[in-house]
Amino acid sequence: MKTAVILAAGRGTRMGALTANQPKPLLIVRRRPLIEHILCGFARAGVERAIVVTGYHGEHIETALGTGAALGLSLTYCQQHRAEGTAKALALAQPFIGAEPFAVSWGDILVSPAFYEEFLRTFAATGCAVQLAVNEVDDPWQGAAVYVDEDWHVTKLEEKPPRGTAQTHWNNAGIFAFTPLIFRYIGELAPSPRGEYELPQAISRMVGDGRDVRAVPVRGFWCDVGTPADLARAEQEFEA
Repeated sequence: MKTAVILAAGRGTRMGALTANQPKPLLIVRRRPLIEHILCGFARAGVERAIVVTGYHGEHIETALGTGAALGLSLTYCQQHRAEGTAKALALAQPFIGAEPFAVSWGDILVSPAFYEEFLRTFAATGCAVQLAVNEVDDPWQGAAVYVDEDWHVTKLEEKPPRGTAQTHWNNAGIFAFTPLIFRYIGELAPSPRGEYELPQAISRMVGDGRDVRAVPVRGFWCDVGTPADLARAEQEFEA
């Protein structure tokens, strides 16, 4: 797999003053912007180019990363001018992707660097339509609850279930591999009650249609850097 998309358009509102004047993907973890760790992980796994979808203060990301040559890949940028959700953000990258499978990551996720290589190798071996990383949590009420069978086929996704109601401990970990089929499902989405179009919605429709959707558990470190406490934990525990 040669292409990855980084969805870096979020505002990071829970980070308070830390992201008042900069995008959350530029927060520093172990002396580097968070997004650089993501890009270097993909480069290590053989990805040659990345499309970075920016939003709030996106020009700061472009200035910080430049062409990507220093990170071992080439970068293309596009901007989401309105916050319409992750599915719409990914759709902006479609003209740059072509007909080959590609990877996707939220722009504020940190995982152990070796995981990217394992994740993409597993996707290539299975030939599935969608693969998503999952991490184990006590209660996946803050993200998408992911239900899997004994062979890691995804049987159901539930976006932000009420606290204490999910019958699974697996949470969408924010790293994906797709075939271009995903764009057909994005195009058919209706907006959520919040007026947004989210990737888990599209993946859930694919599961409902019987598409081959699989999960891979994250091994090693994982952190969705959503609060200052998450950032402090990442600074202490993440091994670049």
